[in-house]
Amino acid sequence: MSHLMNTYARLPVAFTHGQACRLYDTEGREYLDALSGIAVNTLGHGHPQLVADLAAQAGRLIHTSNLYGVREAEALADRLAEVSGMSEVFLCNSGCEANEATIKLARLYGHKRGVDQPVVVVMESSFHGRTLATLSATGNRKVQAGFEPLVAGFLRVPFGDLAALKVVAEHNQNIVAVLLEPIQGEGGINVASTEYLRGVRELCDARQWLMMLDEVQTGIGRTGKWFAHQHAGIRPDVMSLAKGLGSGVPIGACLGEGRAKGVFAPGNHGSTFGGNPLACRAALTTLEVIERQGLLANAERIGQRIRDGIAQACPATKVRGMGLMIGIELDRPCADLVKLALADGLLINVTAERVVRLLPPLIFTEADADELVGRLSVLVNRFLAAK
Repeated sequence: MSHLMNTYARLPVAFTHGQACRLYDTEGREYLDALSGIAVNTLGHGHPQLVADLAAQAGRLIHTSNLYGVREAEALADRLAEVSGMSEVFLCNSGCEANEATIKLARLYGHKRGVDQPVVVVMESSFHGRTLATLSATGNRKVQAGFEPLVAGFLRVPFGDLAALKVVAEHNQNIVAVLLEPIQGEGGINVASTEYLRGVRELCDARQWLMMLDEVQTGIGRTGKWFAHQHAGIRPDVMSLAKGLGSGVPIGACLGEGRAKGVFAPGNHGSTFGGNPLACRAALTTLEVIERQGLLANAERIGQRIRDGIAQACPATKVRGMGLMIGIELDRPCADLVKLALADGLLINVTAERVVRLLPPLIFTEADADELVGRLSVLVNRFLAAK
């Protein structure tokens, strides 16, 4: 009997090791990993440079605390600023922590502007984390149930509906920010259009709001660019990152620019473990390998190959996404496909009840993609035929 709290409905498998895009369980069985730890294992498993760099860093220094200068944190902040065009970086340990920082920054920004009850506009079907503030910002009643009273200060509108956002702008003078995901991951791989993102940017500028993008799942090359918003040619005031940033080592970040620059001061926010040398080394190596191996272009090219292949092989589905963030929508709930795929040696996920979610490592090859399409399409078509 496990002494772990019963917070996960775990699948009946445990893994002992991995190599590239493959995992191996306690029985020695091989699996093709098309989920990468839910968009976390950017470089797959056992990447030789990541392993070597982490071992070397662990031998030098793992943690000192933010009472002192941390060279690795400064180097990572510089690199993130370089690839994002943003000015300030706060380092933490996870996506929900990054989003907590985002929400706190928005509230402090509002108070500094004389708004006593600042409001952040959030989206239906969104997911921002499981702490009380990020849970309250999330647009999924199922994950909120039982944790009331929720944190106040959020106003919800439909995702992708610029007209709705403009309506609330006219009726609430306490709005200080808009928080959204460029692609809703947990919500079913719902992709925000370029026009919508540009419209939100323009409205935020006109109203002096912060445009805050949750790129926890979409960031760090997942969509074929460093960050998903770059496809729309815009830049947010605040951006949260995590998941793929450390290729499996826990790390998160909140980036600020424009109106968000200089809002936080010493004592406003902090993190004991955030920005420790080991986590920052993992992130620095991840960014280096992505650039050196051309993994942004690879994510775009391989992702398109998978989407085209599934669309052709499974015409009864709706395929959407960007880069290696892919959703395959069926006409019925399909959670059973996860176990069917597991039995076939394939790791996938289902979200929003009817959407198969694929989040392969950025090192996925053409051969991996073709294998995934071939095996998954058989399972999907067989599932749909069994009415």
